[in-house]
Amino acid sequence: MTDTRETYLFLQPKMMKRFIPIIICLLWGAMTMAQSYPTATPQPGEGINAFLLRNGYNVQRYKADFLRINTDRLGSDGSLKLGVSYRLPLKDDSVTEPLLGSKYSKVKIESDRLRGATFYLVSGHGGPDPGAMATLRGSALCEDEYAYDVVVRTARHLLSMGATVHVIIQDPDDGIRDSELLRYDDHETCEGRTIPLDQIERLKQRCDAINSHYEREKGSYCRAIFVHIDSRSPGERIDIFAYHHKDSKRGKATAERLLRTFERKYKQHQPNRGFSGTVSDRGLYVLKATNPVAIFLELGNLQNQLDQQRFLKPDNREAVAKWIAEGLAEDYSRSK
Repeated sequence: MTDTRETYLFLQPKMMKRFIPIIICLLWGAMTMAQSYPTATPQPGEGINAFLLRNGYNVQRYKADFLRINTDRLGSDGSLKLGVSYRLPLKDDSVTEPLLGSKYSKVKIESDRLRGATFYLVSGHGGPDPGAMATLRGSALCEDEYAYDVVVRTARHLLSMGATVHVIIQDPDDGIRDSELLRYDDHETCEGRTIPLDQIERLKQRCDAINSHYEREKGSYCRAIFVHIDSRSPGERIDIFAYHHKDSKRGKATAERLLRTFERKYKQHQPNRGFSGTVSDRGLYVLKATNPVAIFLELGNLQNQLDQQRFLKPDNREAVAKWIAEGLAEDYSRSK
């Protein structure tokens, strides 16, 4: 007579093949339920983005996790319910942003200086419009390429301080580039949408994209930053200009803090150089049509050989981006 225990042991491997998927699911569910998640309840009228921001979460990094661990608590339309306690994701120390390029896509979160802050970063022109152009050593220098590189570098620094960042004009082919001559292409989109040739339609498209994010997030601190490079006489050297809407006191304050940061950094690194950047109001379409506080930056004169060094050298683009991020971090700290 065969021992039933031997039969069970003989059949177990075959039986286990059938039950492995079920066991894995049960183990995963048990592990998920066993984790001790922090919790919070929403305020009236609060959507998921605003809820996460208020609780100090980067929306891009944590929204998918939040939805996954709260599927049983959300409304039928995916909305939050008043009076319900929602699990908050467990935080890690890094965020991935593919737009930064494969080398730089993983960003270590170094601090929480910008936790709760949201930024909408817009590089000038793009798609069918290269913006200002100059020629160097037989190669074209295009405003949109250099402005974009500064923007994605700025995004990286803001993310490292815990901010939520939306890069509005995007080129997945480029990312952060560590070369002097940045090849021109027309692959940029407005968050995946084709950029119109008509100037007003082009500006309206990017403002609408910002306003759409802003309406969903409604964070207490949101800033839209438009980055451009000017085109003037080759003999005219200029420093960074910052523009704000004439009726925006907060916009003026942010612009002034950005410029003070640049002045301080130039005194530190080039003490004999001086700095002549200015802050002023200007009736630009994007400053009038954007709902969050908006700042328009001109980073120099693309035609001037000395100003060109601010854009051509990767280390200089990195410094400009870092100083923009530091100025915004100071502005955020002062605004609280």
